[in-house]
Amino acid sequence: LAPTTFIVGARSDWRVIHYATFLFCRFTVVTNTAFNSLPLSAAMLANLESLGYAEMTPIQAQSLPVILKGMDLIAQAKTGSGKTAAFGIGLLNPINPRFFGCQALVMCPTRELADQVAKEIRRLARSEDNIKVLTLCGGVSFGPQIGSLEHGAHIIVGTPGRIQQHLRKGSLVLDGLNTLILDEADRMLDMGFYDAIADIIEQTPQRRQTLLFSATYPVGIKQLSSKFMRDPQTVKVEALHADSQIEQIFYEISPEQRLEAVVKVLGHFRPTSCVAFCFTKQQVQEVVDHLTAKGMSAVGLHGDLEQRDRDQVLAMFANRSTSVLVATDVAARGLDIDALDMVINVELARDSEIHIHRVGRTGRAGEKGIAVSLVAPSESQRARAIEELQKAPLNWQQYDRLSIKEGGKLLPAMTTLCIG
Repeated sequence: LAPTTFIVGARSDWRVIHYATFLFCRFTVVTNTAFNSLPLSAAMLANLESLGYAEMTPIQAQSLPVILKGMDLIAQAKTGSGKTAAFGIGLLNPINPRFFGCQALVMCPTRELADQVAKEIRRLARSEDNIKVLTLCGGVSFGPQIGSLEHGAHIIVGTPGRIQQHLRKGSLVLDGLNTLILDEADRMLDMGFYDAIADIIEQTPQRRQTLLFSATYPVGIKQLSSKFMRDPQTVKVEALHADSQIEQIFYEISPEQRLEAVVKVLGHFRPTSCVAFCFTKQQVQEVVDHLTAKGMSAVGLHGDLEQRDRDQVLAMFANRSTSVLVATDVAARGLDIDALDMVINVELARDSEIHIHRVGRTGRAGEKGIAVSLVAPSESQRARAIEELQKAPLNWQQYDRLSIKEGGKLLPAMTTLCIG
């Protein structure tokens, strides 16, 4: 096929962009955030895609190459950065399913966090055969935990106090440990766990990989790293977005209201650029068709598009020839859109960290952004998980009070002409 030339611009400002060498002023395709750039198994990559992990977050992109090389790591990252998946993917890589001893140990400050981490690791481990993840936390009697340990577990997630107790009882043995993770290490130190952590680490093999994740870097962290880590690499990543720059709004709707709700949200807020996230290509097409029927400018992006069509869609959106890009998480992989007014979650993400990553696409570079989530009753558990992750109440507003503002149809300010 001959190359296509796109003329993109408005009024007298015309720029010619060649099909084979797109240069967009508002987004960049970032290839190194793709999970398939890592040395992961085909089964793991397929599982990540099924879970909605379309691209790596900054902490994942910076830490996973280090982790997968077997090096020690100190990562300074906050909740919502994607750190759980980063060390979860990393610790699963060297696991031997045939050996039912503890090969990876994750220490967390609280039982609640340990439960969340264990749940996420189990999801990530679906690609592997018969990987057993066990939580060891206080507040639960020893009997069932000892019974589970006797049957064997590949990965232990727990609090330092209970792990230390099992080591003293002899019910937990760490001779076969490959990977040690300290999650939210600064919180554990604040809670007075330094001695317990040091005692536990001293009972692990010297030839192990140690991964330390912490939101801050106090003196205690420096003491731990200097004493128990081998030439650790350091990664520092801020949260995906500044909460003050993004206004999150949640509307409870019925499934039948979902398509019209997208229309009402766009008509009320009238963004100049918006990405609406869907789960399936069928849902993408339904939303695009509905918006088009209502006189709004929208294009769809999903995995079944040919590369030529994908490039044309991205050219139109990047240069404001269309106001709304409706996309699946997987299809939006690798897009870094700087000037984005709004994100709409047509349906809540099945994973709360994916929700944070979606929302973080707006409100960048000091600009304000709006993230609207449409929540059906069946998604209430996902909403609660987001609330727990953000450690703040969700901003629920009444859908019935959402009105379409005056101003005519939502159309783009620029035009794209395609010349074959």
